[in-house]
Amino acid sequence: MAQSIGMARPELVQVADTVARDKGIDREEVFQAMEQAIQKAGRSKYGHENDIRAAIDRKNGEIRLARYITVVETVEDENTQMTLAKAQRKDPSIELGGVLVDPLPPIDFGRIAAQTAKQVIVQKVRDAERARQFTEYKDRVGEIVNGLVKRVEFGNVIVDLGRAEGLLRRDELIPREHFKNGDRVRAFIMDVREEPRGPQIFLSRTAGEFMGALFAQEVPEIYDGIIEIKAVARDPGSRAKIAVISNDNSIDPVGACVGMRGSRVQAVVAELQGEKIDIIQWNQDPATFVVNALAPAEVTKVVLDEDSGRIEVVVPDEQLSLAIGRRGQNVRLASQLTSWTIDILTEGEESERRQEEFRSRSKMFIDALDVDDVLAHLLVTEGFTSVDELAFVPLEELTDIEGFDEDIASELKARATTYIEEENKKVMARLEELGVSEDLANAEIEGLDSKKVIILAEKGIKTLDDLADLAGDELVEMLGADAGLKEDAANAIIMAARAHWFPAGETDGTKPA
Repeated sequence: MAQSIGMARPELVQVADTVARDKGIDREEVFQAMEQAIQKAGRSKYGHENDIRAAIDRKNGEIRLARYITVVETVEDENTQMTLAKAQRKDPSIELGGVLVDPLPPIDFGRIAAQTAKQVIVQKVRDAERARQFTEYKDRVGEIVNGLVKRVEFGNVIVDLGRAEGLLRRDELIPREHFKNGDRVRAFIMDVREEPRGPQIFLSRTAGEFMGALFAQEVPEIYDGIIEIKAVARDPGSRAKIAVISNDNSIDPVGACVGMRGSRVQAVVAELQGEKIDIIQWNQDPATFVVNALAPAEVTKVVLDEDSGRIEVVVPDEQLSLAIGRRGQNVRLASQLTSWTIDILTEGEESERRQEEFRSRSKMFIDALDVDDVLAHLLVTEGFTSVDELAFVPLEELTDIEGFDEDIASELKARATTYIEEENKKVMARLEELGVSEDLANAEIEGLDSKKVIILAEKGIKTLDDLADLAGDELVEMLGADAGLKEDAANAIIMAARAHWFPAGETDGTKPA
């Protein structure tokens, strides 16, 4: 194989070493960028249709340029291919599939060729630098970094991190916070993504994780894992709540985070532009945790509804504004911290609502069972909320109620059973009147009762297939707010309605063709 004609260029080795050191990238990548630049200039001179390749000696900088021709049986491109017979005239030892190397004289770079080469080198070095940045920062998501403000563009802050740049978007800045060129800034690495313009390092000062990381820097017990941050809720620049728990019973997590005379928490507050921070003790019991989260307000009663993810909190009348907070801030942050929807009532409101429920349930029993108000009140007081409960309760439970003998208990159960039967007849008649198919009328689907089926039928959903074709949000909208159906429960009803579409074990959620 013929050797390329070359000339030593030791200055190229010096340039490669300098660029690699200054940019923090591999020396080999710089040489490859130079080779591509020389190769591009060579193709400009000898023709882009030719396979021109360049090589730089890594020790003395010698540039070798050559044209490469592949030996093939049938020539499709005369510029890059040659038949075996023709190739063997130049190199008798060459075989089919081999490559004939035709050395070319070194290029005398003209102004345009030199500029092109420079652009290629700059671009390749920039690409290598970006790849190095991505590799270096992709595993640092979740860390706090320090940097200097390089420039501010339309409210977005570009931060010089030393070996890379980070983007602190306007919506990730604390309100009323302004930076100018040269300011020192601390921020949290939210994400590192590869984008067409190169890797982007997204920073934040409003994320809850930023506050958590600041506390980890200020509180050794958090850094050591003795105290654990369970949740953070922030209204950036105004107020925040942080829930902590200690894995060591001898250490008070709240006191450790506050520090001697508030020194630890004040260091975090200063970094967050005076943001007021409530440090809450986390508790695995949701009710206790919600009570803690609503501090400084006092709570007198808590009622959980796990199915809907709501929690009802009763506070003294004079504590209402404190529990809600300015513009609802306290209850909103407590809700974010605990992941429960919190409804706040005063003791007066709760008492009034309890009385209204007592009246409405009493009236329901009076109307359904044709009893006097004394018996109705007694049933409500004993905790009965529906006629169904009364119909199916064991007889001895009724006779245990003071003032109820066996005759009264039996009569109440009989009247409740009769009432349910009559109601069922009315429902069946209404279903038949609306033309509801048997498969929907008799469907045993959790969360779907006859009343809901009637509401759906009145809106045109009259078969199991009609129900199965709905989306979860459509079902919620059709049944209305009074039904209290969540989208997750609606999706479960729809999937149950689709069960007959598939053989046993197949439930991909799509209708068969």
